[in-house]
Amino acid sequence: MRYLKHLVSALAFSLAAAAPAWAGERLNQILDTKVLRVGTPGDYRPFAIKTDAGYQGHDIDTIEAMAKELGVKIEYVPTTWPNLLKDLQANRFDVAVGGITRNVPRLRYAAMLPGYAPFGKVALVRTEDKAKFKTVQDLNQPGVRVIKNPGGTNEAFVLQNLKAAQVSTHEKNAEIPALIASGKGDVMITETYEALHYSKADPRLTAAFIDAPLTPTNWLGFMLPAEDADYLRVMNFTWDLLDKRGALKAIDDKWLR
Repeated sequence: MRYLKHLVSALAFSLAAAAPAWAGERLNQILDTKVLRVGTPGDYRPFAIKTDAGYQGHDIDTIEAMAKELGVKIEYVPTTWPNLLKDLQANRFDVAVGGITRNVPRLRYAAMLPGYAPFGKVALVRTEDKAKFKTVQDLNQPGVRVIKNPGGTNEAFVLQNLKAAQVSTHEKNAEIPALIASGKGDVMITETYEALHYSKADPRLTAAFIDAPLTPTNWLGFMLPAEDADYLRVMNFTWDLLDKRGALKAIDDKWLR
């Protein structure tokens, strides 16, 4: 009898040791604390913008809907474009949002949710100057003043394609359109939706290259750390669930139409 007890005990211990955990460490942390930490630069309309009242935009509505489905609250963590991936890797937040381009350099170190909001690189210029800019060569001239924000794919495009232009850097992306409108610069390289937003809000500005973007079509995506497969599985499930219910389309219609 004593032998059988030892045998049953050993067998139970072996089975428990061999059984997989119910969820990964990050997923457990989020569901146990009921807090999802969301990093965003908060400077990219219409996806995520920081206001006196908090954050608002397409990505904010989307991540709030996902958090509600998960049964958790959101804690917003400010970050910057140059530090976005570094902060994610340093575990400062669980997901990054705010108009983040899906690309191989990011996917090398992080995971991304399904793509949304197809776009291309375009130029925001003064309406009075729109006839001057028909090709990328028109932008890449010594007399053209290009203002870029640091750390993202817009800066990468400028540095690669507009080497002959007068390029300057402004830290706050959301302030650049006003600088262009007031004549302190000539061109801001951005993406389809941001350019359309500012051109609709200010008649002094025009979104150039909308019908023929400067780059092939790409998609935006939420960026997540890749170490917890269970967390990624649940986040992808939540995205898919909201998509099938029509919630994501409703958010698109609100912010991107």
